[in-house]
Amino acid sequence: FLLKDVMMSSFTFLLFILDYYCFSDPHVLTVYPGDDVTLKCEAADVPISVVEWSRPDLVPEFILLNIDGHPQTRQQNPSYKDRVDLVDRDLKDGDVSLTLKNVNRYDSGIYECRAASLGL
Repeated sequence: FLLKDVMMSSFTFLLFILDYYCFSDPHVLTVYPGDDVTLKCEAADVPISVVEWSRPDLVPEFILLNIDGHPQTRQQNPSYKDRVDLVDRDLKDGDVSLTLKNVNRYDSGIYECRAASLGL
C-alpha cells in the first residue's frame, strides 16, 4: 500500500527532443506534482522564427506554439494555459527550452520540440 502511494505521488516524463536542425536522444525526467520542470531543447544557432512544443497523444496537441515571438494561444491545449513558457523568449543561441509550471499527473507523456526559421 505504501509503495502504491509513493508511485502515485511520482511520475515520469518522457521527453523526446526533435527539431528541424538537430536531433537528441530521448530523456526521461521524474518530477513531482506541484513542481516546475524545464524541458531542454536546442536548435541550430540560426534565426528561429517558429517554436512548437507538442504532445502527440493530446487533442489539440500543441503545448506551446510561438511564431515570430508571439504565442499562438488559440491552438494551445487548454490544460497548459498559463503553465508554459519559453526559458529564453529571445531564443538566443538556439535555446528553445520550455518551462512547465505546477506539474500534475496528467502531464506525463512524450513531448516533442520543433524549431524552424521561416524563409529558409
